[in-house]
Amino acid sequence: MTRLVEIQASLHSEMTRLNDLIASTLHSESELMNSIVGRYLQVKGKQLRPLLALLSARLFGGVNDAALHAAAAVEMLHNASLIHDDVLDLASERRGAPTINSMWDNHVAVLVGDYFVTGALRCAVHTRNSDILNELAKMGSDLSLGEIDQVWHAKSRDIDEAGYLRIVEQKTASLFECCVAVGGYASHAPALQLDALRRYARLLGVAFQIKDDTFDYFDDPVVGKPTGNDLREGKITLPLIYALRQSHHSERADMCAIIGHMPLTSDEIDRLVEFAKQAGGIEYAQATMERLYLEADEQLAVFEPCDTIESLRAIFRFIIDRNK
Repeated sequence: MTRLVEIQASLHSEMTRLNDLIASTLHSESELMNSIVGRYLQVKGKQLRPLLALLSARLFGGVNDAALHAAAAVEMLHNASLIHDDVLDLASERRGAPTINSMWDNHVAVLVGDYFVTGALRCAVHTRNSDILNELAKMGSDLSLGEIDQVWHAKSRDIDEAGYLRIVEQKTASLFECCVAVGGYASHAPALQLDALRRYARLLGVAFQIKDDTFDYFDDPVVGKPTGNDLREGKITLPLIYALRQSHHSERADMCAIIGHMPLTSDEIDRLVEFAKQAGGIEYAQATMERLYLEADEQLAVFEPCDTIESLRAIFRFIIDRNK
């Protein structure tokens, strides 16, 4: 049994109530909507984000009704963004199941994503907590701005490590930070301690995205080679950013020239992936995640030792060590 499974088991009752709340919130008089939503909710990921919200609430006093509704709101907003992402990416599968847009069409998928947003709003209002509402609104804004900045950088092909990290903080880390914030607000967390937990979660979110980005450089069991999907979409991520900084590398000029005329061919993507790996990009990404882990551990050090803090520490370790 992995540490993550143990953490999930420790909150089994709360997570069951959370998933029941999401299902009941999204139930409607539309048979079609119920059918699509019901099928979608059957395939769950690790649900790290609501898990973080509930752990935050538990750390500051306990999982109450407001914490459950706040966690449900975060999870529905996250799923809305995934449904909309599948439309933008023309994705046919997520979590091993067909996407809504592949089973129906983009029009239906966008409407279902919007419906998840309305469910999130209903749960957020139920908390009767303006801090939670403000946090969710800010997170939604950050997600959108991060995505639009990423589109801009992909078109301009002008990205360095600082720019990459700014995008990651907006489009990924902001959601992780929001999770612990709403859980803390629901349990009336002291401001200084909540600030430390927010910093932990932001670092966790950055590490999560860096790890996700490294998967693009390794063999996919379906295609039998690195997917290169990020490069195909014009996204230059940390391993390649680091590799392109190595001015001494004999292939650097050629790689810069390839990036200069995107979109890329499959052969060009393969060359860039191999270049990033040979130039130490993967090792640099791993070292960056380890540095973030140590920084996050410093934030957790302000709390008295307890099972919840150990769970938060273990989740960060899981994020770095996972293989999918």
